[in-house]
Amino acid sequence: MIPADSPLPLSEASHLVTHTTEALALSELGAQLVFVQEATGHYLSFYWQEAEFRGVDYGRASGSLSLEEFGPVETAPYLERIRQVLASLVPERFCCLFSDGQRFFWFELVISPILLSQSSATTVLGMGRRLRAMDTIASAEAESAVQSVALSMAQSKKLLTQIARNIRRTLALDTIWKQTVDSLGEALGVSRCVIYPYKPDWAKITVVAEYICPQWRSMLGVEFAIAHQPSLCQALKTLEPIVVDQTQPPDFQQQSVLMVATCYQDRPNGLISLHQCDYPRKWTTAEIELVRELAEQVGTAIAHATLYEELEKARQQAEEASRLKSEFLANTSHEIRTPLNGMIGFLKLILEGMADDPEEQMEFIQEAYRSALHLLNIINDILDIAKIEAGKLELELGPVKLDELFNDVNDFTSPQAEQKNLSLQIQLPAISDEIIVRGNYQRLLQVMLNLVSNAVKFTHEGGITISADVISKKVIFQNQELPGLVKVRVADTGIGVSLDKQDRLFQSFSQVDGSRTRQYGGTGLGLTISQKLVEAMGGTVNFYSMGEGLGSTVTFTVPLYQQPVMVSTPPGDTMFEL
Repeated sequence: MIPADSPLPLSEASHLVTHTTEALALSELGAQLVFVQEATGHYLSFYWQEAEFRGVDYGRASGSLSLEEFGPVETAPYLERIRQVLASLVPERFCCLFSDGQRFFWFELVISPILLSQSSATTVLGMGRRLRAMDTIASAEAESAVQSVALSMAQSKKLLTQIARNIRRTLALDTIWKQTVDSLGEALGVSRCVIYPYKPDWAKITVVAEYICPQWRSMLGVEFAIAHQPSLCQALKTLEPIVVDQTQPPDFQQQSVLMVATCYQDRPNGLISLHQCDYPRKWTTAEIELVRELAEQVGTAIAHATLYEELEKARQQAEEASRLKSEFLANTSHEIRTPLNGMIGFLKLILEGMADDPEEQMEFIQEAYRSALHLLNIINDILDIAKIEAGKLELELGPVKLDELFNDVNDFTSPQAEQKNLSLQIQLPAISDEIIVRGNYQRLLQVMLNLVSNAVKFTHEGGITISADVISKKVIFQNQELPGLVKVRVADTGIGVSLDKQDRLFQSFSQVDGSRTRQYGGTGLGLTISQKLVEAMGGTVNFYSMGEGLGSTVTFTVPLYQQPVMVSTPPGDTMFEL
């Protein structure tokens, strides 16, 4: 405690005036905060024990520090107290909320007049200590101290304005969260102040910023299930401050809790929670109103910052999409030009009579025909992706026999595999009748040709395995109940894909490696188109690879049209939605 005080005599005042131009002299008085002020509030000298920790050289600010830089939140009542002390020559002890423009600090102060004669004084000596927790106040003075520390309505309004001004200066969510908890924690002298972001579809929330006194356990990063916290649910639902008095020791030692949801346009987007851990605190009307109004300001700031982040992310995505499309057009132009040049070259040789032998002429025509088919496939891919991007892809679904589909895939792709000395194996599940799936035959064939052709293209030794499994789980697709799924796998022993690049495989116009695409050929649209086609037929596509050089596996599912008779008994049926 600061000792009882009396007016400072002239001899000591002279000593003070001589030596207080340096912070060291004031520090010798033994108080945390010491200053000399005129009636106007102008500092003649100043010392604060925490100055260096706070990052401001208050100790060297003698004669230049203003009340705006560091002083009481309510200036007029404070200056009136100084004038009363100078007029009565009687020291006063009181609690006062100070601010440095960004943070807030409660001090217990003793203001004493510095006597120039027996009956006059023009300056005061202020000595104080910072109030961190109520256990620093003797029990006999606790009630009066709480009353002194309690915010008045006028202080609350000014404090709200200062905190809100600081928050509005940034659009960074992390900064908004941190400034909110620090400002409220300092201003209200709580043990802990935390903030959680929130979205309506979240089942859990996590502490993302925290103000805390050193002796208490940190909650930073702690996650809570919303449904298990009734008071938290109430705060989010009502958007009103909720006061909770703990009846038993909680996990984080809080004895009194004040929480309120931050909101924007009457929709919650976060939660502020203030904890008093060292005594059962009675929150005043001014304090509750301050927290309520600040929560509205913070909610608006969070909404604006979130919108800014979303716009910034959308801008970056648009720039990336533009870059990918430019890269795609460059690669596709090359892919179109190659077969077109082949067609023109072989036809020109025929027209100029360079193929006198009918067999050679037929060979040139066949090469031109193959180039034309290649060009047609490229154009079909481009048209498909254009339909998909425009949302105009429509499919007629019906029964498709899986063995016929696999046979056609084998007929089309086995020559490619043989040319590279690769094995091509097809494995069907053990059944006593045929497997019939529900889909579009031409589109399923297109998907499988895309997947197998990719596997052949990127495999240099080993081979490709095509297999299928029946999953006996009833599904609902387009309001129709179907008896199960077939999962088709296309596995290869090829070059594989590194783990950090696999997320780009299904992005439109995106290629894992542009240089590899140029090396191996193709537009890079095969997987994207296959994924969209499979999804339109009620299935899903997945890609697996352990890394470069370790091969890859692509799987897709398609609903069964009817339940096949299996050799082994399938597990019990269950129902799920696609």
